Amino acid sequence: MGDHQAAQAVKLVCALRHQLQEMTTQLAWVERQGVTARNGRSCAMRLEAAALRRDMREAQVLIDRLQRRYLSGGEQIQERPSERQPQAMRW
Repeated sequence: MGDHQAAQAVKLVCALRHQLQEMTTQLAWVERQGVTARNGRSCAMRLEAAALRRDMREAQVLIDRLQRRYLSGGEQIQERPSERQPQAMRW
């Protein structure tokens, strides 16, 4: 594996983490809206929240795979987000 592959992995992991952060913010907003919504809108908010959670899990899986495959040697970008997750991520 060349240095260019590791450099690309670093950039992709950074982009995925940024997207993950945006989705976390969006999920928190959707959940707040769902609490105050009426029945029909509440159902739509729950579906959107579920889709965001699925996408967030997928992004984290991709990050983990990239780090294991390309960055396991010594070039860690940052530690995985702490175990303290936003309320929206707790199941």
